[in-house]
Amino acid sequence: MDATRVMTRTFFSILTSTWIAIIGVGCAHYPVNQPIKEYRPGTGYRFSQVKPPENSDRLLLLLTFSGGGTRAAALAYGVLEELRKSDVVIDGRRRRLLDEVDWISSVSGGSFTAGYYGLFGDRIFQDFESKFLKKNIQGGLISRVLLNPVNWFRLSSGTFDRSDVAAEYYDKDVFEGGTFGDMAARKGPLILINATDTTYGTRLGFTQDAFDFICSDLSHFPVARAVAASSAVPMALTPITVRNYAGTCGFKMQEGVEEMLEEVLKRRVITERQFYLANNIKIYSDSKKKSYIHLFDGGVSDNLGIRALLDRLIMSASLPESIKETPMEKAHKVVLIVVNAETAPKTKWDSLASPPTFGAMLSSYTGIAIERYNQETLALLKDIVKPWADEVRAQRCKGRAVSTEPGSCGDIRFYVVEVRFDALKDEAERNYFGKLPTSFNLASEEVDKIREAAHRILVESEEFKRVLGDLK
Repeated sequence: MDATRVMTRTFFSILTSTWIAIIGVGCAHYPVNQPIKEYRPGTGYRFSQVKPPENSDRLLLLLTFSGGGTRAAALAYGVLEELRKSDVVIDGRRRRLLDEVDWISSVSGGSFTAGYYGLFGDRIFQDFESKFLKKNIQGGLISRVLLNPVNWFRLSSGTFDRSDVAAEYYDKDVFEGGTFGDMAARKGPLILINATDTTYGTRLGFTQDAFDFICSDLSHFPVARAVAASSAVPMALTPITVRNYAGTCGFKMQEGVEEMLEEVLKRRVITERQFYLANNIKIYSDSKKKSYIHLFDGGVSDNLGIRALLDRLIMSASLPESIKETPMEKAHKVVLIVVNAETAPKTKWDSLASPPTFGAMLSSYTGIAIERYNQETLALLKDIVKPWADEVRAQRCKGRAVSTEPGSCGDIRFYVVEVRFDALKDEAERNYFGKLPTSFNLASEEVDKIREAAHRILVESEEFKRVLGDLK
């Protein structure tokens, strides 16, 4: 009799929950980003407002974290661990190199590590492994989509989809409800989480500078939702939607920028890259034509996270002009550490007479595009570094002899440090890491091997040795 009562109560409990879900399906909707009433350029989550207060103005340290699922997150985490161990002397003070990080730009899997560090700082070294790296995030997400009856009905609403479920999961189980306002209050490095506009393929970075353009408030926006957008792999997940309120807050671009955009669009002051970027920016200025911005995997528009820096500089007349009144203005050493978790191409079909399967072709199609774009981006970065240094020297030494001695007007140096599996000396190791899947579920020993490899790749890098040597 008691067993019958228990079964009856359980049945009615499930039935009640199901009916509640059915009734609420019409209300299921993704969280909408909030508008701002008035444009306020001196506030919000932007580079000028969140620079760590004790960071030296003489060193600008920028990190970029690539996509690649947990593999990318673990490689980025290993780099943070090594920077924590690396001591340098700046302005007569001994500091951890990690404490000098000014800016982290991330996409996809790398955004989990960047977002967590932005919210919790050194706490990342205590619990990020258990909360994300060594946790079956993929399995947890699948169970919420497939095994939770409430989500079945919510997913049928038309305004709530798989990535919205993912964002809720990350918000509760990984990022603990943290927002960009919380990151701003911590005064850590700027965390620039990047996603891709599904319509135009343009990059959108989650900073107040970008949200000013669409008259929206980033401070209350969940970090988890930005990460969900940045890692929304096409087909497996769905886009994250942002509302565009452009034209409602009195937003004005920085002095001279709007005029420069107009000149670029009229092809008066132009390179092909400037024209392309100017068009990308203008797209968002008409909220009637573009009322919504649907965002997915940031790796599609920039799998290395470097374009955020390059785009800003390409749109400017010169590097000195673009860094004016920013933390970069007084820098003598600019260090860019590129953490690239891309894997080797799959070559097994090269030895077979039969053509690749549909799945293999699809994987190759997306992989080739990303890898080729990575190479072009890195080549562009390396080509442009020397002209940057020359521009800064010419500006700072105006009317004086150019000297590169420490403390002189020409004392500026750029460093580009790459952390990638191809740098490993052992071929068997390179092959091992090259075969790791792009997923959010790796074995604990795989995660540990990636972290350890990140340490070795960084400390064995000749460019990184030069950074440490010049800072000591």
